[in-house]
Amino acid sequence: MNEKNMAAACLSELLNDFSTADIFDMLEYPADRKLGDIALPCFKLSKAMRMPPQKIAESLCAGLKANEECANVFEKIENVNGYLNFYISNDYLLKNLNGMSNPDYGSSDVGKGKTIVIDYSSPNIAKPFHIGHLRSTVIGQSIKNIHRFCGYECIGVNHLGDWGTQFGKLIVAYKKWGDKETIEQRGIKALTEIYVRFHEEAEKDPSLEDEAREAFSKMEQGDSECIELWKWFVEISIAEFKKVYELIGADFESWNGESFYFDKTDEVVNALKEKNLLKLDNGAYIVSLDEYDMPPCLVLKSDGSTIYATRDIAAAFYRKKTYNFDKCIYVTSAGQSLHFAQFFKVIELMGEEWAKDLVHVPFGTVSIDGAKLATRTGNVILLEDLFREATEKTLEIINEKNPTLENKEEVASAVGVGAVIFHDLSNNRIKDINFIWDEVLNFDGNTGPYVQYTYARASSVLRRAACPDADAAAGYVPAPDETALVKTLLRFPARVDAALCEYEPSIISRYVLDVCAAYNVFYHNCPILRSSGAEQAFRLRLTAAARQIIGKSLDLLTIRRTEEI
Repeated sequence: MNEKNMAAACLSELLNDFSTADIFDMLEYPADRKLGDIALPCFKLSKAMRMPPQKIAESLCAGLKANEECANVFEKIENVNGYLNFYISNDYLLKNLNGMSNPDYGSSDVGKGKTIVIDYSSPNIAKPFHIGHLRSTVIGQSIKNIHRFCGYECIGVNHLGDWGTQFGKLIVAYKKWGDKETIEQRGIKALTEIYVRFHEEAEKDPSLEDEAREAFSKMEQGDSECIELWKWFVEISIAEFKKVYELIGADFESWNGESFYFDKTDEVVNALKEKNLLKLDNGAYIVSLDEYDMPPCLVLKSDGSTIYATRDIAAAFYRKKTYNFDKCIYVTSAGQSLHFAQFFKVIELMGEEWAKDLVHVPFGTVSIDGAKLATRTGNVILLEDLFREATEKTLEIINEKNPTLENKEEVASAVGVGAVIFHDLSNNRIKDINFIWDEVLNFDGNTGPYVQYTYARASSVLRRAACPDADAAAGYVPAPDETALVKTLLRFPARVDAALCEYEPSIISRYVLDVCAAYNVFYHNCPILRSSGAEQAFRLRLTAAARQIIGKSLDLLTIRRTEEI
């Protein structure tokens, strides 16, 4: 049990009308350490208890001082202006310091015996893997890492957009303006060019849209030429996607895209018919959701072809049957929130109790200098190009500051790609991001490179120092900057738990910046290698703990560690 859990548990004994979980959520980490390490704003209790916050704080303070378990963790508890402030004792800090160097520190078994399926990344075949796809990929991978760290069995699914009318458009475009040799040489870039051209030409000649619909209809009917072209587009795309995934560090247990569920949609349609949920509407079949204040969910188009909602419903049933998940998480843009609300509701109306275990985790949009991304207009920044530029810039910095560094190219890749990932994950996921090159590749301030430099700094200290005996620091009294760092490190389990519950990797990125700031203050104000005896032993232990937690935070964010920069 960490200190925040302890505070919540002790308070719950005095607040019978509030659960421990409710109290835990009310507790805060004050920005100013002078106001305690943990604080309870009692105004949150005032309405329910019909008492002024000051009186509540006073009463709770008196009750907690008589709690022996609480006294073992907190050296002081005081009420100030309606806040109950908790101050962690040095004895508790020192007792927990050794465990902070453990690779499992901050993990939990909350997910033991539970399985989650997480659907993320999921780019469209034959379209470029651009900066807009980065969000789903890195947010989803980080959420997966955090769940795995907390004991869950995780099934990552890359639900590729490998079916739909866009393939009809691409087939038409290829037959009119493409050639095999160019596409074999230039891959997705060449496919994108003819896709963009299709939309340009369709504005002048709308009949092209009819041709595209006809081509996709032939695909659904198994036309050999169309299927052969489609398979070729898929192969080219996946090969290029995997290059990017390797750089990012994303891994998937399943690559079943939309096409995988095409032959499973009939079962869904038949079940909906049996349950009298399907209605005929202008030749199409829908599920009415009027009573839930949502537009109808389209299941079959008027020409009898399926739509992605049908395939998503089929996919959910397949995943439940195959993995028996406890949660199925979908990491997609907030713009798709209605779609997920609709098909989740359809599954619920089908009588499936597990519909409650379907979770949509939305994120904000990415724009380029304020302009919306759009593949059909060619307004995209390819991830491969972005990572290459970030790596090149990092290499320039390394050549200037540390030209003799071994494996410079490998380090530059880790730091450059990490800079891009951290830039995304340092933002709250629901926040819209305006992509500006100078900001993404700014290596100063609260950035990914700053975190990696700090990790490398701690690694360097430990390489140059002799490993002290475990008891060599016994009796040492920490200085204020040392205490501040230990207290920051102590928050790691609580931050992991919050990131897990909120599906929010930015909690980890903001936390690790706090750790790095505290470590660098400690590093500059408390000489490590020039100290000796118990003092040096303690500072080395503190450095080892900081290095471990920074490194684990990078792992959770899917950013490669670098021992030297």
